[in-house]
Amino acid sequence: MITSTRICFVRHGETDWNVEKRIQGQTDIPLNETGRAQALAMAFNAAHHYFTAVYSSDLSRARQTAQAIAAGRNLDVITRVQLRERNYGIFQGVTKDDAGTLYPEAYKYYEARDFKYNFETGESMQRFSERVHTAVDWLTRHHSGHTIAVVCHAGVLDIIYRKATGRSLHTPRDFVIPNCALNWFRFDNRGGDGQGWHLESWDDHHHLAKVELESVE
Repeated sequence: MITSTRICFVRHGETDWNVEKRIQGQTDIPLNETGRAQALAMAFNAAHHYFTAVYSSDLSRARQTAQAIAAGRNLDVITRVQLRERNYGIFQGVTKDDAGTLYPEAYKYYEARDFKYNFETGESMQRFSERVHTAVDWLTRHHSGHTIAVVCHAGVLDIIYRKATGRSLHTPRDFVIPNCALNWFRFDNRGGDGQGWHLESWDDHHHLAKVELESVE
């Protein structure tokens, strides 16, 4: 018997560092005014969906966004460290343009999406991908047959999108990940056959038509 878990993944709302195109990684930056408006608009769009649980990265920009979904549903936001953005090590806090100037060798690895490079003090894509897969597998096991909401980060969504669509982690990103869009996935548990990851719909952000969007990690 195949049971499925549906998860609506949402990237957090905008922060000042998004606007500055500054790499946040695991630096804990809160939502700015636009981000808070995005979160409220997203929650309004998602209001007709029934969620049995709301999860979030423990970083404040994700947690604040998740609280907009949980409000009025009589649900608590459950935070999990495993849903954090990738740790970008020496790149955290600098803009992408500055990263290329300050750390030219490291930037080559960044542009090439090198699987094992960890930005000296950060997290390799291999380790990050394994962390995301473990987090999603845990969610699907604990919420089999349910529909839940998860607020996370662009890097996390990048990993999940590629896994569900068969895209390689090594190729440049050719899809957008806007703040506060609704992204729906289904995860089938086939017992001995393992799990199937399926993309149902991507980038539903019509609720943000009048809200400025950015797309930096």
